[in-house]
Amino acid sequence: MDHLSTLTGTVTARQEIKKSRFAAVAGPVEDESAAKAFIAAHSDQAANHNCWAWRIGQASRFSDDGEPGGTAGKPILQAIDGQSLDRVAVVVTRWFGGILLGSGGLIRAYGGTAAMCLREAEKAPLVETLPASVACGFSDLSLVQSRLEAVPGVHVHALRFNETGAEIRLSLPKSAADEIGRMVADLTSGRATVKLDP
Repeated sequence: MDHLSTLTGTVTARQEIKKSRFAAVAGPVEDESAAKAFIAAHSDQAANHNCWAWRIGQASRFSDDGEPGGTAGKPILQAIDGQSLDRVAVVVTRWFGGILLGSGGLIRAYGGTAAMCLREAEKAPLVETLPASVACGFSDLSLVQSRLEAVPGVHVHALRFNETGAEIRLSLPKSAADEIGRMVADLTSGRATVKLDP
C-alpha cells in the first residue's frame, strides 16, 4: 500500500468531444457509503449519462449508466488504477451532442476525461496504519505523548486516565511500528510499551 496515493480534495475537469460535453469530478472517499454519497452529490440528473467508478482497497465498483457495456465505468476505474490511486471516486457526466462516438470513442472519452481530471489533482501518499495502545504512568505521560505526536503518521485517538496513569489509543504507520515501540520503551526505561491491537 505504501506506493498508493489518494486525493487531498475534490477536483474537476471538462472537455468537449464531437459536440458531446464531458465533465469529471474526482475526490477522496473513505468507504463505500462515502463513495455512494459522492456519486449522488456529483451526478447531474439533467445530463444524459452519469458514469462512475470508485476504488477502496480491494473493493471497486463502476457503472456505465446507460452507455454500451464496458465503455464508461471500466475505463474510469482503469484511470484510477493507472495512476496508483486508492480511496477515490470519479463521476464523469456526459451531455450528448448528437454525434455517436462508437465504442472506442466512448472508452477514450470517459477514460481520458477521468485521467485528465486525476492528473490535475493534488495527491497524498497512503500509509498503512495499525491500531495500538500505550499504557504508561503519570510520570512518563507527557514525554511519551509529545514524542508520539512528533512522529509522522502517528495519530492519537484517545487518552483514558486510570489510577496508575493513562492509556493512549493511537494508530501508527505499519512500516515504523517496531521502531516506535523501541522508542517508547527506551524513553521510559521499559515502564511503557506499545501494544498492537489484534
